Amino acid sequence: MFESLKPVAIDPILGLMIAFKADTRSEKIDLGVGVYQDDRGRTPVMEAVKIAEARLMDLEMTKSYQGMAGDPDYNQRILGLLFGDQHSILSSGRVKSIQAPGGSGALRVGAEVICRARPESRLWVGVPTWPNHIPLLGSAGFEIKEYPYYDMASQKINGQAMMDALRSVPAGDMVLLHGCCHNPTGADLSHEQWDQIADLALERGFIPLIDTAYQGLGDGLDEDGYGMRMMAERLPELVIASSCSKNFGLYRERTGSITFIAETPEQADIVVSQAMSTARSIYSMPPAHGALLVSMVLGDDQLRAHWQAELEATRLRLKSMRSLLCDSIQNNEAGMDFSHIKEQKGMFSFLGITAMQLERLREEFGIYIVSSTRINLAGVNSNNIDYLSQSMLTVLKS
Repeated sequence: MFESLKPVAIDPILGLMIAFKADTRSEKIDLGVGVYQDDRGRTPVMEAVKIAEARLMDLEMTKSYQGMAGDPDYNQRILGLLFGDQHSILSSGRVKSIQAPGGSGALRVGAEVICRARPESRLWVGVPTWPNHIPLLGSAGFEIKEYPYYDMASQKINGQAMMDALRSVPAGDMVLLHGCCHNPTGADLSHEQWDQIADLALERGFIPLIDTAYQGLGDGLDEDGYGMRMMAERLPELVIASSCSKNFGLYRERTGSITFIAETPEQADIVVSQAMSTARSIYSMPPAHGALLVSMVLGDDQLRAHWQAELEATRLRLKSMRSLLCDSIQNNEAGMDFSHIKEQKGMFSFLGITAMQLERLREEFGIYIVSSTRINLAGVNSNNIDYLSQSMLTVLKS
């Protein structure tokens, strides 16, 4: 049976992780892996999550299945997190959410439901985007189209070209947008740009699909929700895939949600039934543990306040590492301007250096960065910043 199969090339980021682990140098630095790390280089369990986990150990009386929609309290509380507890959409009957295995599972369920509803829909994806977006969503059956998002020369959003491209998107097509902390660029849409895209969606009849994986890590929980909250107020239809991997630190627990806004409550009920049917055909039931923890944290005022304080500290650390790195390498002999790093948000930014400089950083200094030059700012800390900046300045001399 298997003799005709060929080996699949390893994902470049996973390959970089393997090479990093095999490197025996004590001063090596991993800026490629896409997870949050604290100032000691660890991916910690949040204290609020630990407290919730201890409580859950005492309270949980069964490991039976939750059902295809997942935990009802989790679903309701996630809607409050995404839109704010007072948003008018919450009482409209037009919004429905189901639990999914992480943001990736949410994206896939959303894609499958959209393809069931309108098989001829195409998906428009900004360039660049998270590398797994295209294989994950395209394999559901979408024809993928691209629109310009980021200009590498200026290290800014290519706003005019983006809007010009979106003006050509036909009715019924989907447009993928990043809710905040854009991966891989760190360049987020302004409020004005969000408003312009909503205007175009109403004019053209396309439907935004928002992937929000970093709410709270950019400008704050409410600020990072501007785009999806405004669109939920203005648009008849909207799809949102969300993840708790980053803002709750629940990476391995695979905790996410897919949320649909339909024109009427009756349509919303039909859509969520299709989403549960889709889930049944892919993974059947979502994992419970992470969702129960999130529900407990969001449902307890004291725990929620504790979590929000931890999340804010994480956000501020990322912001400070951006400033620290930018200031450390800004005055370089190559004359390169790295001010965009300080201006952007979340975990990622592009360095924009050459392939030869990337290779030198890896070979000579043990600094591992993916070939696109995307760096994870969480990999920068007070213990490695001097070595990192001096290595960068050395490489930039040539």
